[in-house]
Amino acid sequence: MSRIPLPTPETMTADQRRVYDKVVAGRRGTMQGPLLAALHNPELADRWQALGALLRYETSIPARLSEVAILVTAQRWASQVEWSIHAPIARAAGVEDDWIDALRRGERPVGADAEILEVRDFAYELQAGGQVSDATYAVVLARWSAVGVVELAAIIGYYTLVAMTLNVHQIPVPPGVAPDLGTEP
Repeated sequence: MSRIPLPTPETMTADQRRVYDKVVAGRRGTMQGPLLAALHNPELADRWQALGALLRYETSIPARLSEVAILVTAQRWASQVEWSIHAPIARAAGVEDDWIDALRRGERPVGADAEILEVRDFAYELQAGGQVSDATYAVVLARWSAVGVVELAAIIGYYTLVAMTLNVHQIPVPPGVAPDLGTEP
């Protein structure tokens, strides 16, 4: 159970409903997780959903690599909801089950291709110490250019915000989604 009440369509104000309808009509098709908490401030929720949509659907980083960065972030912050939502998305985007299992354990996935490992290392270093080594940065910059390295850092930062919001409010996994990162906060 969440620490705060999560608005439902029946309890939403007109401003909350406007943001909710925008999210549900968009590519997400549903409103869940941190956006439900953010709806307590509809302007925050609206700007949050716009940034999230940009970072999830409109960067130069392929979806499977974005999902690797998100899973590293979810694992780092022990965000059950983030992991439970994004592990199936990663799988559908082409991230192999063995690699997902390694990320769940906080390990480098054996046998993963160079792009997966580069993104994992970048995300892991940033999450572990708040910085990325020159060598790791250079590899990602060489592959994805300045735009890509900026987008990757933004994806990791955004999903850190998501993880912390989910954790602090103890938002439960969505109905029908099996928790598989460990125990819920």
